[in-house]
Amino acid sequence: MADEMALLVADVFEAAGLLRRSGEGLAAAEGQTQARWQLLSVVSDRPLTVPQAARRLGIARQGVQRVANDLVREDLAAFHPNPDHKGSPLLGLTPHGHATLQRITARATEAHRGMTAGIAPEEIAAARDVLRRLVAQVRRHQDPDQAGQIP
Repeated sequence: MADEMALLVADVFEAAGLLRRSGEGLAAAEGQTQARWQLLSVVSDRPLTVPQAARRLGIARQGVQRVANDLVREDLAAFHPNPDHKGSPLLGLTPHGHATLQRITARATEAHRGMTAGIAPEEIAAARDVLRRLVAQVRRHQDPDQAGQIP
């Protein structure tokens, strides 16, 4: 099993790299980066503080703050008062941000159709299930207090 796990890790890293490069291209077609796309997506359902967005993305708050500031400068997002924490405003999308995200998402949907041609949706769902269980196992191994949490 250990050899299969090492091969799976290598495959996941290879897939992540390929998908990251693909995502950069999709975002670039709309004048954005993948980092900006990810943050637009994370705050699209409801405004979040920068620390909340950073936790959802699993990256450092400082990096998210820089990207958030860029999005605000380009009128893709805006900071709003946070009634629960005056020192930590909420980041939400502007109408321009929603439109940009919709265009990138439409490009991604089309690209995903091409990437997954010939792979049954059930196979993709099964792969997702295995990866989610593996993530939970790795979390349990690293930090028993995080065992049941899947973002």
